[in-house]
Amino acid sequence: MYMPPQFNAKDPALAATLIREHPFASLISCDEEGLPYVTHLLLHLEERGEGLVLLGHCAKPNPHWRYLAARPKAVATFLGPHAYLSPKVYPDLQRVPSWNYVAVHCTVQARLIEEPQAKDALLKKLIGDHEPPYEEQWRGMPQDFAQKLLAGIVAFELQVVDLQCKIKLNQHRPESHARMKAAYLEGNEEARALAGWMDRIGLQA
Repeated sequence: MYMPPQFNAKDPALAATLIREHPFASLISCDEEGLPYVTHLLLHLEERGEGLVLLGHCAKPNPHWRYLAARPKAVATFLGPHAYLSPKVYPDLQRVPSWNYVAVHCTVQARLIEEPQAKDALLKKLIGDHEPPYEEQWRGMPQDFAQKLLAGIVAFELQVVDLQCKIKLNQHRPESHARMKAAYLEGNEEARALAGWMDRIGLQA
């Protein structure tokens, strides 16, 4: 993605935080015609040593897993909070509106997971992220029914080989920070989340 240096967040911990808080990703591959093919899905982040791995799955009728098998290199994107930025935050009038946001793009190398026990373990990690009590209900499913459900999905492991984290919060315009934060704190949930990200990266209001 386009990355002006002032918005380039190089701390991988910030990227990991965004992924965990906003795990609903866009997974992008090339289809058989060379066009982008996008699946919107939940991904689970794991830190392994110094690297990152994303775990997910799609329905077996979704051809995306075939594209991952044929062309394992793909991109997973995560969009965090985003909100309008009014020119009212500046002390002068020669300014224009903008939009602030936080996003992560991961270049990944895919590996399909076909063994039922490994798929089951992956599903339990996603359950643990979003509804841990449901694991007991999942474990209580009749074995033949659970096996049928597992056979209906294709799971995959996405090794992150490159990562970009863009935090666009007007870092290069300190004269706007106080009014911008005040406006975001009075705004909707997305705007208030951006005010929190201002604190995370140490922007002084």
